[in-house]
Amino acid sequence: MAAERGYFQIPNRQLDQQQQSGRGDARVSAVAAPYPPAPHPPASPAQSTHLEAPQRPRVPSQTETPPSPPPFRSSPIVPPPSPADMYLSRPPDNLQPRSLPPLMPSNDNEDYHPSDGWRLRQHHLQKDQLWERICEEARQDAMLEPRLATFLHSVVLSHKSVEAAFSFLMAAKLADNMMLGPVQILTIFREAYDDDPSILEAGLSDLQAVIDRDPACSKYSQCLLYFKGFQAVQCYRVTHWLWQRGRKALALAIHSRVCQLFDVDIHPGARIGRGVMLDHATGIVIGETAVVGENVSMLHHVSLGGSGTGRGVRHPNIGHGVLLGAGVIVLGPVSLGAGSKVGAGSVVVSDIPEHCVAVGVPAKIIKCSLKGEPVREMDQCTDFILDYVI
Repeated sequence: MAAERGYFQIPNRQLDQQQQSGRGDARVSAVAAPYPPAPHPPASPAQSTHLEAPQRPRVPSQTETPPSPPPFRSSPIVPPPSPADMYLSRPPDNLQPRSLPPLMPSNDNEDYHPSDGWRLRQHHLQKDQLWERICEEARQDAMLEPRLATFLHSVVLSHKSVEAAFSFLMAAKLADNMMLGPVQILTIFREAYDDDPSILEAGLSDLQAVIDRDPACSKYSQCLLYFKGFQAVQCYRVTHWLWQRGRKALALAIHSRVCQLFDVDIHPGARIGRGVMLDHATGIVIGETAVVGENVSMLHHVSLGGSGTGRGVRHPNIGHGVLLGAGVIVLGPVSLGAGSKVGAGSVVVSDIPEHCVAVGVPAKIIKCSLKGEPVREMDQCTDFILDYVI
């Protein structure tokens, strides 16, 4: 008895026994199906001993609605958990972030004069310490706000350095479908940081300056991720690097996008020192030939505008440690001495000596030989009103 292609033959002797015992049907073919048929329930005496022919399936008429097929059920595809899901799935005990040591306050008794230029102070962090602090702040914020976890992981925690994180952030913000894509901008920023280490050094000094002078900023990560004044200055430093190397078209393209995104207009040709803080920053304009010293603080709507149509110097020269209040306008190639202070809404069209206070339209000098440093105090009201008796 040999099998052929999955079929098997029933011997004649076995078939005769089945017919004689009444368990089989004489009309059963000697060749069976490749799969055995389903067993039938035992027939009652009233029923016929022969198997009935199977009924053909009923075909619905044209007026009837055919039955809908059973729904297709496939195994669901479970995506990998996102950083936000990881933080949300943790037990409540693990949601408590690790406490960070408080920032070291500045020493008021330290012999430090911002009008002399930028230098590292005792409480300032080194680059590696600063990056470690930023990462720990990002982890803390991700635990407290799981909806920000994906953003914080992609911008901060997935990178190995502050310049890599900032390059990625600016590439995501400045990318434009018509002009420059994110990969192109990322490459430009990384190329600038690799070629000129002073760009990063100046950026870290700007970051430290915001922590020192802005009481509204309590974390380094806040300034890095959310303060558009700081971000606009760092974008300027990259465009200035392009400008100096003759790549003016690309510098102006990025500068145009920065103006559109941040509402801050810093020409790539301007020269800006270290430790600069643009507080709020909205509406700030710095012209092509302007020079801004180190440790300078300016508030929103400050304009360093030019005068004339010549090719020479047309914009102001701002000394070290100068404080420019909100809405200050400085026009033409005038000089503001180191440690000077200009009140909000003033219009400066003439030189101001060192450590003097000027206010008004046009601005007039009302006090000289200031003992304090304006950018250390950030006082927007004192010294602008002459002594008087009511």
